[in-house]
Amino acid sequence: MTNMTVFDPAMCCSTGICGTEVDQKLIDFAADLDWLKAQGVQVRRINLSQEPTEFVADPAIKALMEESGSEGLPAIVVDGRIVSTSRYPARAELAGWAGIAAPEVEVTEAVRELIALGAAIGASCEPCLKYHVKKSRELGLSDAAMREAIAVGRMIREASAKNILGLADKLIPDEGTAAKGCGVDKAEEMQASPEKEKTGACC
Repeated sequence: MTNMTVFDPAMCCSTGICGTEVDQKLIDFAADLDWLKAQGVQVRRINLSQEPTEFVADPAIKALMEESGSEGLPAIVVDGRIVSTSRYPARAELAGWAGIAAPEVEVTEAVRELIALGAAIGASCEPCLKYHVKKSRELGLSDAAMREAIAVGRMIREASAKNILGLADKLIPDEGTAAKGCGVDKAEEMQASPEKEKTGACC
């Protein structure tokens, strides 16, 4: 089993993806490490601000810190050997160091924004939608591409609403009273009292 250790620079948390302004590279890297774990790779992250003694305890990392300080971080160590410094590598590189097949499809930043647009619609998140529309335009995505992503999100949202309402109907079955207007069938009531049809009154 491959062992991969990430020596991170000082961050507010173990992944660095907390707070209001999060670096997209940190989000991607955290997802890539989760993917590695799912492939059976033993992954550990060590944060300089939380576990400084770990940096001193590892001879290679200690030497790196003495030579370049925190500028050499993050450092990626695979089976005791430093394979990368000063940057967060992509998933394909991580997979190669771990000795596993790299994913065939790489999600580009543009594709990621389109996915985020659909997710914003599905979650009914107005700030998310505004942010990702702006980001998509900055990346040069066309309105047609964005509308397509939004349409997919809308279909997912509507399907989800339909499914949850269907479940509600199963859990709380309609006994037929909901179709009655004040206990009387609406059509029968209107036939018996045409004057109520004019006013639109229920009862």
